[in-house]
Amino acid sequence: MSLQDKRILLIISGGIAAYKSLDLIRRLKERGAAVTPVMTTAACEFITPLAVGALAGGHVFTELFSREDEQDVGHIRLAREHDLILVAPATASLMAKMAAGIADDLAGAVLLARDCPVLIAPAMNPKMWSAAPTVRNLATLEADGVMTVGPGTGEMAERGEAGKGRMAEPLDIVAAAERALAPLETASKPLSGKRAIVTSGPTVEAIDPVRYIANRSSGRQGHAIAVALAALGADVTLVTGPVSIPDPAGVKPVHVESARQMLDAVEKALPADIAVMVAAVSDWRAEDEAAQKMKKKPGEPPPPLKLVENPDILKTVGHHAALRPALVVGFAAETNDVAAYASDKLARKGADLIVANDVSEEGVMGGARNRVTLVTKEGAESWPAMDKTEVATRLAAWIAARF
Repeated sequence: MSLQDKRILLIISGGIAAYKSLDLIRRLKERGAAVTPVMTTAACEFITPLAVGALAGGHVFTELFSREDEQDVGHIRLAREHDLILVAPATASLMAKMAAGIADDLAGAVLLARDCPVLIAPAMNPKMWSAAPTVRNLATLEADGVMTVGPGTGEMAERGEAGKGRMAEPLDIVAAAERALAPLETASKPLSGKRAIVTSGPTVEAIDPVRYIANRSSGRQGHAIAVALAALGADVTLVTGPVSIPDPAGVKPVHVESARQMLDAVEKALPADIAVMVAAVSDWRAEDEAAQKMKKKPGEPPPPLKLVENPDILKTVGHHAALRPALVVGFAAETNDVAAYASDKLARKGADLIVANDVSEEGVMGGARNRVTLVTKEGAESWPAMDKTEVATRLAAWIAARF
């Protein structure tokens, strides 16, 4: 009952992902939350207030100018009587109205009059998500303190469409709500006032507009570490390559593709107290990216692919002359001689800790579990196999102990 007695105002806007909100209500109530639904006019075109009200166990608010609901300035009361406002799905249109402060319906009025945290779960077509106005609106909302969870990557409702824009799954949204409602006793948290940079996921190095060099990293370990550090009070910037998992709430996500973009984002996030370089950065990239798709020609050998070395992000941070963080942590994904390679990497990269894992074990790269060895100048400490979330929690505690 992790949300016991928490009052959550759930705003459902008009997108196909609105159907997920039905399961979200059930998941929130399972954990003890009281859910008050607000539906936009467009949301009622996808799911019915009757279904929403049956699951929430109460009245569904839909109209700003309802005589019954507005007798006591109902939109102000809704904005003030809840511990969290959760918008799921948050469409591009609603995000734009939030960013501009437009209050021409009940949802907009409640959001503008709020005095509690707001968490949004964006959901839209990938082109809409990456469009310049949406990018600007998201930046405005984040600057206003609005938290986000997702979106994820996958198939869209439109036939043949795929990409980033899927609403986060209900359990991921619930977890983000739990983090958003965690006690705000930041002064007593061990990493309060500390700034952390975490890199996560793979990098993608283009060969031509169609093909690229990448790896199997899922980003699960890096994202979990970012969440664990934030839970201990750190101000976390998460620099992530392309992954299918949603952005976690409570951190500042920065999305990149290539190693060079990742290095640039990391350097822009400095200065920091802590750097945890988890991303599986590609060692090489194509020297020349073809402007057009390289075509196969019958009877001819494949075109040569000349590789050049990518920048070493961990080494750059570990040996930074002016802005080296107080604690630099690197990851070493190895398939053999794990501890030996990690010890060598510790010295060469200027790190304080190398977290080494044997990715030759089936299910580690891209999976949910990990077995790691912590290597420092003082020696090595092996941990048993455990869920990546538990690895993250224990590593965050190890980092906090250093401060």
